[in-house]
Amino acid sequence: MAGLRLGPLLRYVDGSSATIWVEASRPCTAEVRCPDGTGGESRTFQIAGHHYALIPVTGLTPGTRSPYEVLLDGVQVWPLPDSRFPPSVIHTPVDDHETVRVAFGSCRWATPAADEKDPGGPDALDTLAARIAADPESERPDVLLLLGDQVYADEVSEATRRWLEARRGLNEPPGAEVADYEEYTHLYYESWLDPEIRWLLSTVPSCMIFDDHDVIDDWNTSEAWVADMRATPWWRERILSGLMSYWVHQHLGNLPPERLAEDPLYEAVRATPDGTDALRAFAARADNDPASVRWSYRRDFGRTRLLMVDSRAARVLDEKNRSMLDPAQEAWLREQVLEEPGSYDHLLIGTSLPWLLPNLVHDAEGWNAALCRGERGERWARFGENLRRAADLEHWAAFPSSFDSLAELIAEAGSGPQAPATVCVLSGDVHHAYIAEPVWREGLPGPDARVLQLTCSPVHNSIPLSIRLGFRFGWSGVGRAIGRRFARHGRLERPPVDWRKTGGPWFGNQLMTLTLRGRSARLRLDQARQERGGEARLRTIVESELS
Repeated sequence: MAGLRLGPLLRYVDGSSATIWVEASRPCTAEVRCPDGTGGESRTFQIAGHHYALIPVTGLTPGTRSPYEVLLDGVQVWPLPDSRFPPSVIHTPVDDHETVRVAFGSCRWATPAADEKDPGGPDALDTLAARIAADPESERPDVLLLLGDQVYADEVSEATRRWLEARRGLNEPPGAEVADYEEYTHLYYESWLDPEIRWLLSTVPSCMIFDDHDVIDDWNTSEAWVADMRATPWWRERILSGLMSYWVHQHLGNLPPERLAEDPLYEAVRATPDGTDALRAFAARADNDPASVRWSYRRDFGRTRLLMVDSRAARVLDEKNRSMLDPAQEAWLREQVLEEPGSYDHLLIGTSLPWLLPNLVHDAEGWNAALCRGERGERWARFGENLRRAADLEHWAAFPSSFDSLAELIAEAGSGPQAPATVCVLSGDVHHAYIAEPVWREGLPGPDARVLQLTCSPVHNSIPLSIRLGFRFGWSGVGRAIGRRFARHGRLERPPVDWRKTGGPWFGNQLMTLTLRGRSARLRLDQARQERGGEARLRTIVESELS
């Protein structure tokens, strides 16, 4: 009999349909049933000895909450027996999606076992799950955006370290890091079988995008970095397994049904008894020619448009032509932003890496990019490459032309009589939360919409004192002055925008939530706090009207 190994994950949802992802223990037919007779089924496909299904659910009624069951070969496997959680539901929006609640964050270590110390403190997603489970009819996100580092392939838990040591030993590289597809599946089990997370992801739709730790710290930092990694014997298996597991566990569920129906790889892996070779060939092509694959995608929630942008795999790394996005993806982003002017009231650009950083960090990254392209000579270029890797200097600011292009695109999208009320860049990565607001330089066309950088990280991770002090200093007036010195030494041109921090920095395990209603937007930041008696709860740190 087939068992449920992982899931279910509720991924795509619109007014009448949904997709639900599962992993089963063997080949089978996976089915979703709702009480009103709606549902759907799909045969599993096989990757590296694992069996997955993305089940389409159709015929749902807009504006309803439908509890559902999962069956494998006709046998119910979800809800779990004696579950302490309420039934998982598919909440379909009304057609016009009058109100949209978007919760987002990034950087989540798996929660350790109950008898182990948690170095990260209370998990914001665990506490969100507990809050919703305690009052299932209360407010909940319409979608959860996970903006990178869903798993840490290069920073494993003690439990995973022991598992790796028992499986293959740790004497040979990559040591206590994942090496292949099977070890990636263990990371997802560890993270997504957490009871609170498992239930939360079964009942709140999610959109995901990778960041570096989903593969390795500083993934695709530079052309020299890629060359060094490709010369490493264990790297090829790591990158192929990382891309394969991302496609299976995260990317497939991001896609709306019409995109899935047109996806040749999805068709290929389902058409054969074992899709491993087809997926591996795809991953190899994605690694060798990143422009051949687009991981970015678009979702529309009524009059809110979300563009989730890959800011890792799509980079152009030639030092003379560095770009965060390859030309095809940059053209795609522009097309999606400008399509049907006036059709959305809010534009959300999800990118794992912040566009607007603390001013000192921004200038340091621009200076470093100038050194690496030879602005100050070969010795400075070698110094710059070493510094870039040591200090993680590879955000949007380290790709100055891309930073400027995004500013220009936002100004264009946010201008004119059909402009949206807000344009928000949603990011994580930097292990603190803040709000930053740009102002376009005098003489340059600026937007009518309110533009904000909203950064929220981590969901569950450690925040060393050095990070707290460093980012506080980066936002300070003294930090800004030092940054200007870096800019002058690197002979940097002024960016088209200046910006100021209007909220934060806030440190802790946290989630931001945007509530979008008509042309109004409201922001809330919640942090996971340990209460007396040991129970963790979400506490609201700040609420503000954005428009």
